[in-house]
Amino acid sequence: MNLETFINTPGLIFDVRSPGEFFQGRIPTALNLPLFSDNERSQIGTLYKQVSRQSAIEKGLEIVVPKVSELIDFVVSAVPKGSVKIHCWRGGMRSASVALMLNSVGLTTCTLQGGYKSFRKWALKTLTTPYQLHILGGMTGSGKTAILQELKNLGEQVLDLESLAGHRGSTFGNLGLSLQPTNEQFENEIAMQWHSFDPSKPVWIEDESRTIGSCKIPDNIFNAMKNSPFFLIERPLDERLEQIKNDYWQHSLQDLISCAQRLSKKLGGLRTKELITYIEQSAFKEATVLLLEYYDTTYNHEMKRREPAINRLTGEKLSNYAWAKKLIYSKELNRRNFGCAESLGDKLIKCPVLYTTGPFN
Repeated sequence: MNLETFINTPGLIFDVRSPGEFFQGRIPTALNLPLFSDNERSQIGTLYKQVSRQSAIEKGLEIVVPKVSELIDFVVSAVPKGSVKIHCWRGGMRSASVALMLNSVGLTTCTLQGGYKSFRKWALKTLTTPYQLHILGGMTGSGKTAILQELKNLGEQVLDLESLAGHRGSTFGNLGLSLQPTNEQFENEIAMQWHSFDPSKPVWIEDESRTIGSCKIPDNIFNAMKNSPFFLIERPLDERLEQIKNDYWQHSLQDLISCAQRLSKKLGGLRTKELITYIEQSAFKEATVLLLEYYDTTYNHEMKRREPAINRLTGEKLSNYAWAKKLIYSKELNRRNFGCAESLGDKLIKCPVLYTTGPFN
């Protein structure tokens, strides 16, 4: 079955590769049903290379036969009826053998032609597809992620890179979050969403550095981000302080101190020591003000590179919903007045500065 048909066919996807292969990169939503452990796969690979294909097959059967009942029970418990989708690395013996086992107990199965390798090739190609992008910017504590969610709730197309990366993008960005995906899996997750977007409509993306924690934004997307209409939300300092308090300061003092120590090269020894002292004393407002002196200076420097292609939106005590409505209003105003949402191949027209007031101030 080709990739498009495989993905669109109803049913759970079971990836029968080893746990290590699965962790490195997988089709989003797939469940791991490893035919071999990482060590067992290594043993079979060694036999294949150093002895013969037949020896490798015999070793594989020796390993798999005792697991058959357990593997079948796992799938049946997850999919009591309906279609089961199976794939391995190249669509070879592993997926074929598991499909045969499941067919023997009455389950309907389909396998992916070319396996995960074909999906990965598709994902990399998909990431080169150009879309109209709208970049949402704002200083630390502006609540950009929550506003993106409101944009999505209102029917806008949104790519939440920080959510996919499992990281908020700053030195404190991994607090309270699980392990980040591999860069390969980060690309796979983006590709699935990228493919689902309507090319006639813009995609909102939060302003990011090239890397989000350990995840690197695909080159084509990052380069497009640098040349796309930019919407900068400007909120009062007291609102930003409250947002940062809610996002970060509820974590343990030790975790906060560990993050602060990683800033020492940028802040300098004395300011880092001062920051840690504030954290130890739970003086979070003072700690935040100190941090923002660094983050705001850095961000303002970056914004100078974008002028005059910035659409500034100001407001006080606005809900995330109100900010989202304001952004949509600004987007439409830009489209009518400046044609900023019109795609020109790989380039997008840059907009002059626009201070949006409108009905949502």
